[in-house]
Amino acid sequence: MSDEDYVLPPSLSAKYKSSFAYKTMKDRIPIIISKVVDSLSRNRDNILKRFGGENARYELLTAIGALSQLRYEVMTNKEAAPIRDSLPDVEAWNRQLKKLKGTGDPLTWYESSWLWMECYMYRRMVEAVAKQTLLKEFDVFEESKQSSFINSYQPMSTLTTYLKEVCDKVESNTDGSLDLGFYFAEFIQMALWGNKCDLSISAAQDNHQKDDPLEQLTRLKPKLLVDDTQQIFKALSEAKSTNGSAGVRVDIVMDNAGFELLTDWCLAEFLLTSGLASHVHFHVKTMPWFVSDVTPADFNWTMEQMCAMNHLAISKFGQKWKERVAEKSWIMEVDDFWCLPNDFAEMREVSPALYKNLSEADLVIFKGDLNYRKLTGDLKWETTTDFVKSLRGFLPSHLCALRTLKSDSVTGLLPGQAAVAEKENADWMTVGEWAVLSYASGQRG
Repeated sequence: MSDEDYVLPPSLSAKYKSSFAYKTMKDRIPIIISKVVDSLSRNRDNILKRFGGENARYELLTAIGALSQLRYEVMTNKEAAPIRDSLPDVEAWNRQLKKLKGTGDPLTWYESSWLWMECYMYRRMVEAVAKQTLLKEFDVFEESKQSSFINSYQPMSTLTTYLKEVCDKVESNTDGSLDLGFYFAEFIQMALWGNKCDLSISAAQDNHQKDDPLEQLTRLKPKLLVDDTQQIFKALSEAKSTNGSAGVRVDIVMDNAGFELLTDWCLAEFLLTSGLASHVHFHVKTMPWFVSDVTPADFNWTMEQMCAMNHLAISKFGQKWKERVAEKSWIMEVDDFWCLPNDFAEMREVSPALYKNLSEADLVIFKGDLNYRKLTGDLKWETTTDFVKSLRGFLPSHLCALRTLKSDSVTGLLPGQAAVAEKENADWMTVGEWAVLSYASGQRG
């Protein structure tokens, strides 16, 4: 089947399925699985040493076999099978699978909703390990995530050194003359462009931060198609004034580990040091997800690595952020919903407790392409569709999306913007070089 032969089944016409999605499923997804199988094989001795020695050998071979079988199913367009491990989300996944099959649609890799099947693929990768005993908590993406972080040392040095300089200025700003809006724009946009480094879009190939993050802000400014930075700063400033001693809560629904995680932490540190926030909640994935998404283990490992580095600013902030976690001004949260295939318009029904939790924040920041796809339903919107409309009622609080474009669905653009970007690069929607920083005004609680 060629890209030209692919026709969207009428029953799925409301869901976004494109030639880009088809090529991703057909080409990139098998490569990601193959890379994991190769990593497990190459690192076999180290894995066995960590997880029970020879007793774990059969489990490792079994996991590799399950992943190889999954790759075969993708490449031959087999029908989705039920999840068969014992993790807490199994019932939710299989209930959805049964519901989708009941509609009569072929729940196969190339004929189904791209968002659903892509999430299902990563859940099946988790299943390959979760069905084991000794290896059940092993992260098959661990090697690539940790390598991405370690290889980003120089931009990490630049960013943390600059953060220290800014925090020193803020703390000595007794007369209130410092332009906090200027620095807020810098740090939220560094968190945005940190999203360029995504191991799922590079098919798990090395994709660490290489550029100077400060120089990058100026160079990439023309690529920022939607820039609602000032509206976000205004919302936080108003919350600070209104809430008084109650403080301001900001939630960050996180995306990638590695350098992007550091940019999120730097933004959070600026928010607390400047007084724009009093508490930051970090929402991370419950399991290894989309290659490089942050899990609790990644969160803790990265902080420990920073503390151990022989670099004044990096180690200083690593220790300070451990203290923030201990004193609970930084709170890490996990919820099964983030690793379900549901888009966020379904959250109030599927996970009402999580929706209520987010509604208690003054601002919720959604990071990355997957979160954006779930915000907008991964639907084929006209690019000029209002961002709030594309949320389809999901508005637990003020929210914003920081996303570099890596899939071909976007809203909130001005007339003509898409045509200009396409003239520069026909693949502008998928290469991770253009971005949006979109804001929607909601109401807390």
